[in-house]
Amino acid sequence: MSARVVLARAAVQVLADGVAARVLHIKGETTDPQLGGPQQPGTDVDALVHPDDIPRMDRALREHGWRVYSSFTFGSPFEHAQTYAHETWGYFDLHRRFPGIGLPDRPAFEMLWPTRIHRDDAGIRYATPGVDAQAIVQVLNAVRNGRPTPAFWTDADEEQKTRRLALVRELHAEVAVAAALGELESMKDHREYLLWRFTVQGGPRVVEWWARVVAQPNWRAAVRVAAQAPRVNTDQLTHRLGHEPSRGEIAREFGARLVRGAREGLGLVRRSRS
Repeated sequence: MSARVVLARAAVQVLADGVAARVLHIKGETTDPQLGGPQQPGTDVDALVHPDDIPRMDRALREHGWRVYSSFTFGSPFEHAQTYAHETWGYFDLHRRFPGIGLPDRPAFEMLWPTRIHRDDAGIRYATPGVDAQAIVQVLNAVRNGRPTPAFWTDADEEQKTRRLALVRELHAEVAVAAALGELESMKDHREYLLWRFTVQGGPRVVEWWARVVAQPNWRAAVRVAAQAPRVNTDQLTHRLGHEPSRGEIAREFGARLVRGAREGLGLVRRSRS
C-alpha cells in the first residue's frame, strides 16, 4: 500500500507536468519533518490544484484511466474535492480548496504557490505548500476528522505562532482554527460558524444543509446550495447499489430523502419546544 501511494503520487504529478497544471501535494508522506513527517502514506493521494488548471487536469486523468468516484458537488459539505479511482493507482482527491480556508480558491492557491517546497519521490519532483501552510492544513484536517490539534501547533514558539496566525488571517481560516482550538463560540458572528459547529458536533442532515446555505458568501451561492439539498447523491447511490442507478431507483431514493428530511425537521421542532 505504501509503495502504491508513493507511485500514485508520482503518476499524478507526471500527468500534471504533461498539461502544465500547478499542483501542491498535501497530507501523508508529503508532510515536512518539522511537523512530524515524513509520515506513512495514507490510502490515497491528495493535491490542491490551481482552479484555472482543473479542466486540463481532469481531462488528463480521464484519458489515462482515472474515473470520477465522487464529484465536487456530492463529495463533502465543503464541496472541496473530486475523487478519482484508478485500477492500478487507487484513489486521488483533487482539491480545488481545503475545508476551513475561506479565501476564494484562486487567490488562496496563488498565495500558497510562491512559498512552495519541492520534494522528490519515485524519481519525480513535486511541490508541497510551505511549512507554515502545511501546519494550517494539518490543523484543519484534524478538526474536520475529529482528531486533537497536533502538538506542533500547541508547542510552537512565539515566532512560529505569530507567523502561522498571520497566515491563518490571510487565508480567512480563523473560524476553522478556532474550532480546532476549542474556541468556536467566539466566532458566532461569522457565517461559517454553524457549518463548523456541525462539523465538530454533528447533527441531523437538515442542520447540515442549513449550515451550508448560511456559510455561502453571497445569495446566489446560497440559492444554489439550497437547491441541491433535495437532490439525490447519485455518487453515493451508485456505490451502494453497485451499478449506475436507474430513473426509478433515483426517484425512490428522492422520496426516501424527503421523508427523512421531514422526520428530522419535526424532530428538531419537538426538541426546541421541550
